Amino acid sequence: MKILFAGTPQFAVEPLKALTEAGDVAGVITQEDKLQGRKKILTPSPVKAYALSCGLPVFQPKKIREEVAALKNIGADMLITCAYGQILTQEVLDCFPRGVWNIHAGLLPAYRGASPVQSCILNGETETGVCVMKTALALDEGDILLCETTKIGADETAGELSARLSVSAAELIQKAVPLLESGEYTLTPQNEEGARIYRKITREQAKIDFSCSARQVVNKVRAMNPEPVAYALLNGAPVNFYRAQAVEEDTLSAEEKSAQAGEILSDKPKAGLIIRCKTGAIKALSVQPAGGKVMTGGDFLSGRKGRKGQVFE
Repeated sequence: MKILFAGTPQFAVEPLKALTEAGDVAGVITQEDKLQGRKKILTPSPVKAYALSCGLPVFQPKKIREEVAALKNIGADMLITCAYGQILTQEVLDCFPRGVWNIHAGLLPAYRGASPVQSCILNGETETGVCVMKTALALDEGDILLCETTKIGADETAGELSARLSVSAAELIQKAVPLLESGEYTLTPQNEEGARIYRKITREQAKIDFSCSARQVVNKVRAMNPEPVAYALLNGAPVNFYRAQAVEEDTLSAEEKSAQAGEILSDKPKAGLIIRCKTGAIKALSVQPAGGKVMTGGDFLSGRKGRKGQVFE
């Protein structure tokens, strides 16, 4: 069976690798190269870089819906997508006699959309997973072929969880392809009552609100690592937060409990950077002041970049 694979970010590389090693991939579709970094260097997607290293043909249509004739000429039996980044039309779906199947990094229907990994951490979930579903025109509404769940680590960041889910996705698509080849499978419709769509998270949404609980703040820091990175303002300048842990309310002194949300509670570097929340506090383990390098919370205090009584906004 001739398979075409469509994907773009690092998450899609492990599934592509699994399919390639099985000898099933005839070509790869990915997004156009983009300018990245301060020097604006034109950079291929991680999927393109891997595909080229394997000698696979790579196609980069600006708008895939306008390339129906080219897709038909490839003559693939099936299209497997994984975080490709473009909406498919019915004309595109009709190009593949064995169907179009999508690998999704979240449990369905609760986590549809572009940010399932970050959103489940933001929501304090303890479990997530990967699904393989038949692609429908509506966003992530297709019937489910296979699904695999996994526990989320208490301190796991979105980047770390995504890397684990990528490996799970590779294992799941290896199980799916033989079923799709044989035609002996059963699809499970999604329950629309539990459906939610999560859009791509912006830098603005990464701003920390210390009037939330300590656990909610820690979840935001985890969810925004490695991007777009959680931040708060101190003296009008942004400070990035990469890792933090919650400090329970009952461990705080009466003086600390009377502090306002966002206030720095510690003045000793050895104690670390402790910041009051609505309930409890967080200990910022890894931060980055504006124009500076990533450092520990203790080093942040040692460098006088923050002092007891100052308030993050």
